[in-house]
Amino acid sequence: MTPPRAPRADAVRNRKKILSAAGEQITRHGPEVGMDEIAAAAGVAVGTLYRHFPNKTDLVAAVVAEYVAHVADDAEAVLARVAAGGRALNELTAFLGRVIEQSATDRAVKAAAQALEAEPGDRTDENRGSTAVAALIRAGQADGDIHPDVTVSDVYLLFSTAPTDQSPAARARWLTLVTPGLTTRARQAES
Repeated sequence: MTPPRAPRADAVRNRKKILSAAGEQITRHGPEVGMDEIAAAAGVAVGTLYRHFPNKTDLVAAVVAEYVAHVADDAEAVLARVAAGGRALNELTAFLGRVIEQSATDRAVKAAAQALEAEPGDRTDENRGSTAVAALIRAGQADGDIHPDVTVSDVYLLFSTAPTDQSPAARARWLTLVTPGLTTRARQAES
């Protein structure tokens, strides 16, 4: 059996252009933007778009998968900074802020994914991100900064409840208000 060939460089470039254009067009025009408009924004023929993504659900799922991979990369970079001596709570707070800002920008893409029930099939990047966040939480707990009962699910709950439809100032204020709930200091005040 012959191993699969690596994609040609132009095919890789076209795929990247399509994914970028899809994210931008969905963000600008909403989930109902057409595949023709996405192809035009990417500077590729409609046939090229359809060769990469047979339908809009597949395209949106790929955009979401790219976002998840980016978040996982960021989580692993955060963990590396903590391993190099950074404070886990500070790094976790900054990470939360970045993810919330990106989520605010990609709100329309998430709406499209929900409307089309587009789910990335491969969970590798999601698992990478969860593993890194779990290690980050454990590091903060070992520092004595993050409360012992905080879990990855709690961090995901914060992501899902963030006011992504509000202004950047409101999102920053929200983060300032919720971050103490992760810490041992806030929990000690409750006792």
